[in-house]
Amino acid sequence: MKNRKASAKWEGNLKHGTGSLKFDSLDKTLAYNFTSRFEEGNQTNPEELIAAAHAGCFSMAFSGLLTEEGHEPESIETEAVVTLEKVDNGFRISKSALKTRATVRGIDKELFQKLAEKAKANCPVSKALSALEITLETHLNT
Repeated sequence: MKNRKASAKWEGNLKHGTGSLKFDSLDKTLAYNFTSRFEEGNQTNPEELIAAAHAGCFSMAFSGLLTEEGHEPESIETEAVVTLEKVDNGFRISKSALKTRATVRGIDKELFQKLAEKAKANCPVSKALSALEITLETHLNT
């Protein structure tokens, strides 16, 4: 089993404080704050990091499934949009919408869709996010 580590530091109150995220594998920290999370700030936020993790995990899982079926992909580009919504007692992450575009020669659309759905259901990040609504839109470049 492989463990991954990241840490967060927050200074100050919720609305005017600042935070930093440090990743064990990177020699950098990323800044975040109230504006970047709940409004339209220019720093990162936890939901953006979840979206990146979901897009990356799905792409790798999809690549593996395609290759297992004898259709090695030339490229897979996936975007994930994670939705943070206000609820009665605060906020909740409710959805992750995946949109993938892949170039795969010699595969029919039905198998492509079937494997994409399988990757969506079985990539480790999708499993971790199973309490969310997860949608998938696919585009096949042949």
